[in-house]
Amino acid sequence: MAYVFSPAPVTSVPVVGVAEQFPVRRIYCIGRNYEAHAREMGGDPNREAPFFFGKPADAVVVVPEGTVGEFRYPSESKDVHHEIELVVALSKGGSNIPVHEALEHVFGYAVGLDMTRRDLQGEAKKAGRPWDVAKGFDGSAPMGPIYRAADIGHPRSGAIWLKVAGQEAQRGDLSELIWSVAETIAHLSRFFELKAGDLIFSGTPSGVGPVQRGQLLEGGVAGVGELKLNVS
Repeated sequence: MAYVFSPAPVTSVPVVGVAEQFPVRRIYCIGRNYEAHAREMGGDPNREAPFFFGKPADAVVVVPEGTVGEFRYPSESKDVHHEIELVVALSKGGSNIPVHEALEHVFGYAVGLDMTRRDLQGEAKKAGRPWDVAKGFDGSAPMGPIYRAADIGHPRSGAIWLKVAGQEAQRGDLSELIWSVAETIAHLSRFFELKAGDLIFSGTPSGVGPVQRGQLLEGGVAGVGELKLNVS
């Protein structure tokens, strides 16, 4: 097939233990999926229906294992926040996926950050406008390599944490997810036909806060890996 110009390259993420890369199709994110974070954001922690937002695939910034990546502070914002998350990578999709079958669709897991222009998000909320400019900006989805579920299983508990400039800012446990990974996949598939290559950012624990240029972000998920980024 001929194109009027060369298509953009496929965004991909390395997979631990294999040479092949994971091609990214879409990025879905679930909001307020830890009780304490729901409270700090003014939401209802009592298992309200999940809601979702998206990021473009090329918002991914890959941080190879054992390296320190870079997060470039975005323009037009003075209040950018960190949100550490477990990322779920799908190897197959579908619609109306039953909860008991949902984990069969998971290829693996990674550590990621849902970086957020909090000031622009707040302005959008007040005006009743979409959050895209606050959530889907360039470089807003840094993440580490993907660990295959075949190798590490499906983590249901374990620490998730983030340090900013050496000080712990966020800490929670995967067991505290309001909607589990399986439930999230099942619910999301009611609204979208999920497909291989989709990433799901599964929510962040409490303690979200601002980052500043020159700071080092260090985060991780037990059994999945760690992620380090300099803010520039």
